[in-house]
Amino acid sequence: MTLQLQDVDLLDGDTFAQGPPHHIFRLLRQEAPVFWHPDPEGGGFWVLTRYEDLVKVSMDTATFSSAKGITLATMEFFPSQNLMMITTDPPRHTKLRRLVSLGFTPRMVNRLEPDVRQMVGQLLDSAIAKGECDFVTEVAAELPLQVIARFLGVPHEDRHQIFRWSNKILGAGDPEYGGIVIEKPPETEEEVQALIEQFRRVIGGAAMEMAAYLSRLEEERLREPKEDLVTTYLHAELDGERLSTLERHAQFVLLSVAGNETTRNLISGGLLALMQHPEQMELLRRDPSLVPTAVEEMLRYVSPVMYMRRTVTRDTVLRGVPMKAGDRVTLWYISANRDEDVFPDPDAFIVTRQPNDHVAFGAGGPHFCLGAALARLEARVLFEELLARPYEVEVVGPVERMRSNFINGIKHLPVRFRRRPR
Repeated sequence: MTLQLQDVDLLDGDTFAQGPPHHIFRLLRQEAPVFWHPDPEGGGFWVLTRYEDLVKVSMDTATFSSAKGITLATMEFFPSQNLMMITTDPPRHTKLRRLVSLGFTPRMVNRLEPDVRQMVGQLLDSAIAKGECDFVTEVAAELPLQVIARFLGVPHEDRHQIFRWSNKILGAGDPEYGGIVIEKPPETEEEVQALIEQFRRVIGGAAMEMAAYLSRLEEERLREPKEDLVTTYLHAELDGERLSTLERHAQFVLLSVAGNETTRNLISGGLLALMQHPEQMELLRRDPSLVPTAVEEMLRYVSPVMYMRRTVTRDTVLRGVPMKAGDRVTLWYISANRDEDVFPDPDAFIVTRQPNDHVAFGAGGPHFCLGAALARLEARVLFEELLARPYEVEVVGPVERMRSNFINGIKHLPVRFRRRPR
C-alpha cells in the first residue's frame, strides 16, 4: 500500500516503535516540506523536514520562539518547565547559557579526556569480563551518567536516580519508563484529560523528586561550596539578581536529563549501526584515526533528538506557505539529516563521510547544543577503547526501543563479546 500524505501520523508512538519512520520523512521532504499536521488535542502544527528550512528557522528566534515549549506537549507538567535555558529566547537565554558555557567549551572538555578514558576502560572491562551485557544500561547509559554527575556535583552513588528521573521525564509515554500504557488514541475530551493527568503525574512527580533532591544538595553546598554546577547556580546572578529556586531547579533538570539521555542514545545507536554494518566496523578497527568522523556519522545517522518545537511570534511565510502567529512549528532533525540535497546516499552509514554538516546538535543559532563537545568526547573515547580491544560485539537478543516521537532511544541492547582470532 502506497503511503499518502493523509496517512502521516507523527503523534502516534507506534509509528516510531520499530525505529524512526524514514519513509514518512522522505515523502514529506519530496511532496510537502512544509506540512500541516492535524492534532486532535491542539488543532495542528507545522512539520519542517528539509535541511535548509531548519537552518533558517533556527537562526530566527525573533519569529520562531522557544519560550512556549520545545515539544508538542502544550501543557506544563511541573512548575519550572518554562524556566529552563532551552525554553527561553535571547537575551535571557544568552545570559543563562553564559553562566555555565565556559565549562563546556572544547578546551575545557578536553581536559576531562583522561578521566573519561578511565571510566570507559572500567565499564568495558567489566562488561567484557561477563561475556554478555545489556550495552545500554551497563555501558551507554552509565558513562554519561558518571560524567554529568561529576559536572553537576551529584554524588557517584546517586547517579542512578538521575537515570530514573530522566527516563520518566522523556519517556513518560513508554510503558517501561513511565508506566503509561496507551492502547489507542484518546477520542473524547474526558479521555484526553485523563491521559494528560497521567503524564502530569509521572513527569511532574519525577520533577518534584528532583526538586527535593536539589534542595538537599544546595543545603550541603551552602555549608561547603564545591567546583560544580549546583554551587555555580546557587550563587549565580542575572541582571543583579540571584536565580530563583524555580530557575535553579529548571537548569538542574535540563542539564541532568540532556546530559545523559542524548549521549546514551548516540552511543547505543552508534554501536547498533556499526554492528549492522560490519564492513564499517572493520574499517575503524584498521584505522582508529577515523573514529572522530565515525562519531559525526553516528550523530547524523542516529539523530538522538528527533525534533524540537518552536512557536511563531508573528505572521510569516516559509516556502510560500503562510504561517500565523501562535502556530506551532516542529523541526525534524532526523529528516534534515537525511536530506538528499545535502547528504549523498543519505540512508547509507558511512564512517568516512565528509563533509558531514549534520544538525544532530541543532541547526545553528543560539540553541545549538551546549554539551556538543562533551558528547563528542564521550562517544569518541568509548569507540576508540571498544575497537582497540580484541573482541567482536554481536547482538544476542531483541533490541528494545523507547516508545517516543521525540527521542530516538534504545532501552535495551543485549550484546555478546567474542574474542577475535589472532
